[in-house]
Parts: sequence; structure tokens; C-alpha cells
Amino acid sequence: MKETMHFEIDIHASVQKVWDTMLAEESYKEWTSAFEPTSYYEGSWDKGSKMKFLGSGGSGMVSEIAENIPYAFVSIKHLGEIKNGVEDTTSEQVMKWLPAYENYTFTDKGTETLLAVDMEMQSTPESKAMKEMFEGMWPKALLKLKEICEK
Repeated sequence: MKETMHFEIDIHASVQKVWDTMLAEESYKEWTSAFEPTSYYEGSWDKGSKMKFLGSGGSGMVSEIAENIPYAFVSIKHLGEIKNGVEDTTSEQVMKWLPAYENYTFTDKGTETLLAVDMEMQSTPESKAMKEMFEGMWPKALLKLKEICEK
């Protein structure tokens, strides 16, 4: 069974600035360092494009951009894991949670942008530690993004 984790933050910047900052290669590395200090991506944010979200050692996630509505919404469909540079989209462990979506909604509030993040994950006893980890990391990552956008 899946559950959706929800996080949101108001950022005192235009939707365009939040969007551009969040998705640009260099600033992406900065705000996602809350998850993994060496975080980066390979690929394109275009709808239908393959993306790899990686960290040191070439491990991370292999995904596809399920939707991209500029300055409004991005949906990432996670397809599997990458370990030591090898993609796994078919193992029993991975198949337990696939597919999983991570959605970003940008709402223009005049002088601010409300950024909402909805992330699907398995709701199992084994996933409890991962859920707690994300509950600690997401707020830090969003605060870092806010700080970068409001400079």
C-alpha cells in the first residue's frame, strides 16, 4: 500500500525564479545537498525524458519526467534504483514500490510562491525508517531552496 508524503513552503520569490532555481543544474546540487551532499542529476526535465538522480559512487534513482507544465507542475515517475552505476528496474525489492511519483506544484501567490511536494512511498513496517528520514530531510531541503531563491 502506498502513502503520499506532503511538504510545502512559501518562498518570497516569483514562480519563475523558484522554478528556475529548483531545476537549474548548479542550484539543484545546492538545495538537494540536504538529501545527499554530492547530489546531482543527469538528463532533461522535458516530459518523457529519462532522468538519473545521483550521488557519490553513481548510486541513486532512475526516473522519467511524467509531466512538465512550465512554472506550474513537474511530475517525476521513479522507475528504479541505481547502485554503483547499475540500473535496477526489475528486482523483487524494487518492484515492491514501483512506480512511485514525486510531484512538485508551484502556486503563484503574488509576491510569493507556494511550492508543494507530494511524494509517494510504500507504507510498510520496513519503510518506516525511510519515511522518518524524509520527514527530516525535506524541510531542510525546502528551507535551503527558499534561502537560495530569496537571495
